[in-house]
Amino acid sequence: MNNIKEDFTIKDLENISGIKAHTIRIWEKRYSLLEPKRTETNIRYYTHSNLQKLLNIVLLNNNGFKISAIAKMSEEELKEHARQLAFSTAINDEAIHTLKLSMFQFDKVLFNNTYDQLLHKKTFREIFKDVFIPFLTHIGLLWQTDTLMPAHEHFISNLIAQKIHINTENLQSSVPSSNKTFVLFLPENEIHDLGLLYLNYELVLRGNHTIYLGQSLPLDNLSYFFENDRKLCFITSLTVQPYDDKLEAYFNELEGILKDTSHEFIAIGRKTIKIKDKKYNFNISFHDSVTDLLKEL
Repeated sequence: MNNIKEDFTIKDLENISGIKAHTIRIWEKRYSLLEPKRTETNIRYYTHSNLQKLLNIVLLNNNGFKISAIAKMSEEELKEHARQLAFSTAINDEAIHTLKLSMFQFDKVLFNNTYDQLLHKKTFREIFKDVFIPFLTHIGLLWQTDTLMPAHEHFISNLIAQKIHINTENLQSSVPSSNKTFVLFLPENEIHDLGLLYLNYELVLRGNHTIYLGQSLPLDNLSYFFENDRKLCFITSLTVQPYDDKLEAYFNELEGILKDTSHEFIAIGRKTIKIKDKKYNFNISFHDSVTDLLKEL
């Protein structure tokens, strides 16, 4: 785990916990809840254990524990109270907070218990919409502030992907009721597939036949499917790839592949805003997000 971020600024702690830096400092001075370290140049920083402790404190405080009472707890009592509370309260904000805790602690048991608690109160679709999407949006903000390390994001993304796979597999014993086939893939070097995985789940749930090709697919692979008489709708999601200066070339290549066919093409993602006004000689539509597309399907 050498690539795990171990040192955090107070701004990092604010971004992750949602607690203002001013409040964190008050908790330090008044209750000695955190003990920041200092560099050789006297700059304050916080350890990974400081972050975990703060997340536990916030979880308890948000659920009725007074800071003065939390300050009297030993480290073990704090962890135990937070863990018990995380297992028993798993609705939206509390669940999102617990997912952050499980991510930074690499705690698979906590993730699964939180998810199981949610299943008692919500459908999988509601969990994804109400909890996973806001949580993943917050993860995106942590990336932008350079607070999150790849190890954290990979850990939690893989756990969420497992839940999508399980729920999709449970649906696939039924016979599709639609004649249209959706072919889902990501561009070359694109690995952010959670949105596309969930879209695949929604399409199967609605009685569609899907072919999920996953990450990093070269465009020339699509021609293989043209030998099929079934009408196809290709869907891709543009999160990081192609880079902005390669977008036009990417869609020009797509046009060359699809312009003489009757197949459809759907592109999803914020990158599409840079290309959606251009006219193409094939049936293509653009959508800002998976949520926007699902509203139209």
